[in-house]
Amino acid sequence: MTVTIGGKDCRIGLALSGGGFRAAAFHLGMLRKLHELRLLQGIDLLTCVSGGSIAGATLAANWSSGVDAALHKLDEYLRTKSIAVGSVIGGFLDPFESRLDKLAESYDRDLFGEKSLSTLQHGPRIYLNSTNIATGNMFFFVAGGGSASKAEMGEHELGVVDAGTFRISNAVAASSAFPPVFGPLRLDPDVYPPAEQVGYVTLTDGGVYDNLGINPGLRERNKLDYLITSDGGKPFTNTSEPTEAGAMVLKAALDILMEQVRGLQFDRMQHRHLAGRGPKPLWFSIDSVEGQANPGDATFASSISTNLKRLNDDEMTVLQRHGGALVEARLRSYAPELLAAV
Repeated sequence: MTVTIGGKDCRIGLALSGGGFRAAAFHLGMLRKLHELRLLQGIDLLTCVSGGSIAGATLAANWSSGVDAALHKLDEYLRTKSIAVGSVIGGFLDPFESRLDKLAESYDRDLFGEKSLSTLQHGPRIYLNSTNIATGNMFFFVAGGGSASKAEMGEHELGVVDAGTFRISNAVAASSAFPPVFGPLRLDPDVYPPAEQVGYVTLTDGGVYDNLGINPGLRERNKLDYLITSDGGKPFTNTSEPTEAGAMVLKAALDILMEQVRGLQFDRMQHRHLAGRGPKPLWFSIDSVEGQANPGDATFASSISTNLKRLNDDEMTVLQRHGGALVEARLRSYAPELLAAV
């Protein structure tokens, strides 16, 4: 899957950040705009975190049914389902299942129908990123990219193994298991043999490691020409009354750390490209005013909470409009050659 520019086949990747249903709807607007611009079918790689994994996996799982149908399914899901509360309550009441099990079950019921990663082979290459608590590394589930590509799971330190029979729902649940609401996904050596090196591994939300999920897009083996990064994460906001409560100070400290990583990752993409060692980056964040379609869209979109609750009509309208407007603005300003290619 490529886009031809000046006689050269160019590969485009999309990085879809975390940020719950808010981010998923923001990405949906971006995906719909790319489809309108006739670029989405040429996407070669998706790298996703948390809410971005919900959006990306839904697109990939329904790729063969047509992009329009896939995006409609995601739209309907975000408008009608609230899974966080039910998953938490279910996890407390059922002694035989964890909250994460309940989360994965809800994804199977509403989105993936117990499909395995191997069923994604006909769509673009997709990474569903989580964080390995045992090693502190990014742990990925990867599938798609054609019949010659394998579905795999793993990380650079412990190793990578076949994951063709692993369920999409469990991979997305691991990627979106934001603590402390959801406990981590445990992988024993019978499922992930390299875990024997440390006993077992536990996987939590990919946003703990990198909420943008850009790492696979920068890997030499993927050799992208463009990387479009859609950042629907909660922006850090200034406050005139900083907290003094211990627990809230810890939360604020984590937010500051995530904001620091976010800035460094944007910087990293730019410097790698300028050094000739990475794809041309185009990025936009949900709080960006530059490129917004209507005054106030950035403020309203940024104010929506990070959770897995259904979004109302106003929220869906603004989030999609904003995501679509920002990606088009960045393309016209920084990569008009992509628009000319189609």
